[in-house]
Amino acid sequence: MDVHVRRAITEALRVRGVDALTAQADGSARLSDAQLLNRARALNRVLFTHDTDLLAEAAQRQQTGEPFAGLIYAHPLRISLQQCIADLVLLAQATDPRDWCNHVEFLPLR
Repeated sequence: MDVHVRRAITEALRVRGVDALTAQADGSARLSDAQLLNRARALNRVLFTHDTDLLAEAAQRQQTGEPFAGLIYAHPLRISLQQCIADLVLLAQATDPRDWCNHVEFLPLR
């Protein structure tokens, strides 16, 4: 979880059995977007964010071929808290982190 993600989302995911790690808990809250994507890749974790700058960094990496572990983006004004949690739980249960390499997914899911 990027630093821009509300704690309520992280807590709701954990209650539902999703292994969610925040940038704050990992000690990476002050990393740049590029460094945060590198850290997520080192941990083999898909990163969830509301940050458009992080989204732009992932898009740049897709264009240049620089690898990242995967990114899920949700604009906080275009998705309800409940829908965001439901979509993240579904993705966590239905996918494997290895499937996410260099992929960006947008929420809400359609």
